[in-house]
Amino acid sequence: MKARRMRSVLHVGCGMPKPDRLHAMFRTPGWREIRLDINPDVRPDYVASITDMRIVVTSSMDAIYSSHNLEHLYPHEVSLALSEFRRVLRADGFALVTVPDVQSVAEAILRDGLDDALYNSSLGPVAPLDILYGHRVALAQGRLYMAHHTGFTQKTLAVALQSAGFTHVEVRRDPQTYSIWAKATVNRPASTAKASHAGAEEAPTP
Repeated sequence: MKARRMRSVLHVGCGMPKPDRLHAMFRTPGWREIRLDINPDVRPDYVASITDMRIVVTSSMDAIYSSHNLEHLYPHEVSLALSEFRRVLRADGFALVTVPDVQSVAEAILRDGLDDALYNSSLGPVAPLDILYGHRVALAQGRLYMAHHTGFTQKTLAVALQSAGFTHVEVRRDPQTYSIWAKATVNRPASTAKASHAGAEEAPTP
C-alpha cells in the first residue's frame, strides 16, 4: 500500500519555535511545519515578508497558518499578502487565518471604555487600545513592528480573501478572544460544493 504523502503547512509570522504557536489541527500526524518570518533571529526556514514570499515555490504548500499577522500590515499591503498565500497553496490547499475582531473591540469600548483591560497576556493586561494599535508595553520597548496598521471585521476579512482568489471562505467571530477566524480554500471542497454558505462548516478556532 502506498504511504500517504506528508502535508506541509507554511506557518507565516511564526516567531520563535514553540509547538503551541502552531494551531492544534496542524500538530497531528501527517503535517510538517515550515516556518517563515521576516526576522532571521527566530531561525525560520524562510526569511521573508508575507507580502513577498517569492522564496516559496508556487503551489507547493497544502496549508498556510497566519495568526495575528495581517493587522501589522498597511491596508494596501493586505491584498499583496493574501495573493501570496493563494499563490503558494496547492489546488486543494487552504489558509487558516486569525486577526483581531474590530467589531468586538468596538463593542468593548462602548461597554467598558478604551483603556480598561479585557484580558491578560504574557505582555500584561490588554485593553481595546492595545488591540487596535498594538500593545503599548511592546511599543514602549522599541518593538515598533508590533504596531497595528489596519483592522478587520468578519465581512471585510471575507471580502479580502475572496478578492485574493480563494473560492470558498468560511469566517466566524470568537468574541471571547476578540478574534476572527477564517478558513479559505483555493478550490471549493467537494463536500460543500452544493451547500449554501450558511450551511458550510465554520472556520476552526483554538
